[in-house]
Amino acid sequence: MSKSSPSRKRKLPLPILMYADTRTSADQLYLAKFGVPDAFISMKMGAKSIAVLNQLELSRGFKESAFSTILALEEWIEKARTKFRRKDVGVAEIVATLAAAYRINGFRVSSDFPAWLAFQLQGFGIKIDAMKTSIFPARETKTEEEMRFLRQGNRCSAAGIRAAEETLKKSTIKKGYLYLEGKRLTSEKLREAIEVACLTAGSIPMDTIAAGGDQACDPHCAGSGPLKANELIIVDVFPRVANTGYFGDMTRTFLKGKPSDVQRALVATVKGAQSQAIKQVRTGVDGKTIHSSVQKYFKDRNYLTTHNESGAQGFFHGTGHGLGLEVHEAPRVSIVNFRLKRNSVITIEPGLYYPGLGGCRLEDVVAVTDTGPKKLSSYHYNWIVE
Repeated sequence: MSKSSPSRKRKLPLPILMYADTRTSADQLYLAKFGVPDAFISMKMGAKSIAVLNQLELSRGFKESAFSTILALEEWIEKARTKFRRKDVGVAEIVATLAAAYRINGFRVSSDFPAWLAFQLQGFGIKIDAMKTSIFPARETKTEEEMRFLRQGNRCSAAGIRAAEETLKKSTIKKGYLYLEGKRLTSEKLREAIEVACLTAGSIPMDTIAAGGDQACDPHCAGSGPLKANELIIVDVFPRVANTGYFGDMTRTFLKGKPSDVQRALVATVKGAQSQAIKQVRTGVDGKTIHSSVQKYFKDRNYLTTHNESGAQGFFHGTGHGLGLEVHEAPRVSIVNFRLKRNSVITIEPGLYYPGLGGCRLEDVVAVTDTGPKKLSSYHYNWIVE
């Protein structure tokens, strides 16, 4: 009778360390669940989470944050001064003091962790393990509360889209250009109407796109200058909800005037591609499979994608991306293999772009379920504005 081998003690992962504010770090906001505009130290050890906050944030942290333990920064500055026997201590010395107090010999950090701080901590003999993948993999799937936050974000997006459509409806056509209140309607003026609507709805608009004609053939061009009649105008609105940090993301394409048959065919093709892509969304499907089907849909209808030294035309970006505390996060629906998980939230946004004809993109947000997609965004697809 052979002896059984002794059981091995499972090696626990290193605690997580962050030094960031919640405006620029989605991970810090995900852990904190409340907003702090200045960088602060936080740690996560299993189920326990710790924040080191200054007096400005301390009281609010106790009331509003999700941290299980909150420490006063001023107290730990004094402890670091005692440990290092000098007055001029900084973040690295405070973290090293915390590590000694909690018997931690190393940390996992995100790929955007400050390099200067990592090097200083390594100089103190603390191991730093920089993660290539997300430091919080759970962010890829959303809770019911997060789904509510994302619906709210998409209501804000819809408010911006509605403001754009209403502005175009109020405009008039004169000598091939759009006019509003006696002045030429510009991308800047249209964007202003969109962003005011987003602010009124409770969100902060960021990098809003209102681009017409050939400008819209560069998908991330914000748009500038006068807008013309009878041209396609892409409106892409992705505001961040002020009180939660979660994003909305929606795109519609409009045209004020009379579209040509070629423009009608282009828009109809993009709508068809989006509809069939959304239908494929469900748990376990590879995002690359959905993306490839969109590429095939366009190719089968002779909407070809070409590349040259001046850029690309046709369909040359991903079909979609994850949405949450970042406007672009995991998972991806693109040329990269990425199997969709239950309760992940993604955009589906195919587009076609041909200089001389213009661009069209349609985007909606869906949650992934075992039985198919669940739409979290809602706005009509009527694109011709009378």
